[in-house]
Amino acid sequence: MRVDMSEGNVEHQDVPEDYRTLGGRGLTSTIVSDEVPPDCHPLGPNNKLVFAPGIVTGTQAPTSGRMSVGAKSPLTGGIKEANVGTRFSQTLAKLGIKAIIIEGQAEDGYSLLKIDKDGAELSDAGEWSGEGLYKAYDEIRGEFGEDMDVCGCGIAAELSGANSGIAFNDTEGLPSRYAGRGGLGAVMAGRGLKFIVADPEGAPGVEIEDEQAFDEGRKKLVNALQEHDVTKPGGTLNTYGTDALINVINESGGLPQRNFSVGRTEEASKVSGEEKAERIEERGGERPHMCSPGCVIQCSEVWTKPDAKDPVGVLEYESVWALGPDCGIYDLDTIGELNRACNDLGLDTIEAGNTIAVAMEGGLAELGDGEKALELMEEVRKGTPLGKILVNGTEFAGQAFGVTRVPTVKGQAMPAYDPRAIKGIGVTYASTPMGADHTAGYAVATEIMSVGGEADPLEAKGKAELSRNLQWSTAVIDSTGYCLFTAFAVMDIQEGLEGMVESVNGVLGTDLTVDDITEMGKQILETEREFNEAAGFSKEDDRLPEFIREEELPPHNEVFDVPDEEIDKVHEP
Repeated sequence: MRVDMSEGNVEHQDVPEDYRTLGGRGLTSTIVSDEVPPDCHPLGPNNKLVFAPGIVTGTQAPTSGRMSVGAKSPLTGGIKEANVGTRFSQTLAKLGIKAIIIEGQAEDGYSLLKIDKDGAELSDAGEWSGEGLYKAYDEIRGEFGEDMDVCGCGIAAELSGANSGIAFNDTEGLPSRYAGRGGLGAVMAGRGLKFIVADPEGAPGVEIEDEQAFDEGRKKLVNALQEHDVTKPGGTLNTYGTDALINVINESGGLPQRNFSVGRTEEASKVSGEEKAERIEERGGERPHMCSPGCVIQCSEVWTKPDAKDPVGVLEYESVWALGPDCGIYDLDTIGELNRACNDLGLDTIEAGNTIAVAMEGGLAELGDGEKALELMEEVRKGTPLGKILVNGTEFAGQAFGVTRVPTVKGQAMPAYDPRAIKGIGVTYASTPMGADHTAGYAVATEIMSVGGEADPLEAKGKAELSRNLQWSTAVIDSTGYCLFTAFAVMDIQEGLEGMVESVNGVLGTDLTVDDITEMGKQILETEREFNEAAGFSKEDDRLPEFIREEELPPHNEVFDVPDEEIDKVHEP
């Protein structure tokens, strides 16, 4: 589906043969590479926004409700893929849509794109401009139907914020599932598109070329997911959600706190997954919970105020860390309200937390002042000059407030793992085309959790190869539509990996093998890196900030000491 916002036209096109076996990240990055000039302005008329469900999304494959959103990023200036788990992606796939390409720019105002089994049309969305997304999603579902799936961009995107994401509904209809990173919300708003509404009624479903191969592969993967300690029912993710990592990473000395100045504190346990699970049970929230139908891991949740009031949605590990310990805040209720504000405004929580921490270090508030942090969110809502600084992310705020400890790579803020204490993830931050992104090559799985092998997190040697292999395999998983958390099982259980590949073959009618994964991932990374090189990036951009390389992190008092030449080997031919 190609949507020309300049003309207000929607056109359906046959999928080009070259794209037939692509999905998710593989498809978004290919389309962006093929159609977007690398030197264009990310918010100008030549950028395009691409939505692509994964290959198996919309089928009965387990934990497969993922979708990629791609464009040239206003935050990094390079190619970007942001990944999200939501029912919206499943509805899109069942409607037979391989990708939506949003191009051109409306002259003024904002539109809503309504998609159903009969086609699509644009209508005016001006009434929701400047409105928070919780209220807007409630009103949109009230107008179009409670069964509708919705995605949209918020106030932050209307301010052209490089820290604006794209919100998707969870199973309760809340705007809590985010393709958050890279400022793609601003790209959406910059086209003049505010919301997409997808109607699942009468959707024909995903065509499966080989039902037997698909079903055999699906069963293998389900068995692996229900066997592995991290993903099984009653396992780590099912019981405590992603926030189970707070205590684990804090104990490792790698939980960045108070703007990346310390890696371990006793206070961290106050915001742990274990603590949060108890609170949710006490106040009538929900845990475990599915981000989308068919998920057998169910690491999500619904966080609420006491007495089950004002549901926020999920408080993920990265969000709790960024809006909590990174800002010196160790109160779950304050973090919950900061997360609500991010969801409502359309902000990426990782970038927002880092931005607040840097602003606090720059003198805007004391680290740990949760009340002031909430006030800063209101500056964004009001669109004040200060709000416009904060909405443009961590690096922008660091420049505005004269801060030198600014944790960014390629303009994007680092996630919740300090690379001085977990060095493989530092190599991923440095070398991925996406900017600092833990999901691009999750070395933490091996370094901290001993999944897929073991590696000393404080050892520099061997981390280029670890990151490279994980980046290749991750690019493939992001293309299939499977959740990245399925990697825990498939990295340790060969039958699960075989099942993943077989299910893809079933949908596509291909004969891929496990041995093909490396080459597929390598090709995706090459496409992305070629775009970035044409946009002006070089190996000098594959570096961590100076303070990470020179300032020792307590308690291990380590610096990031993986040599530049080792990082450069990640993408060598």
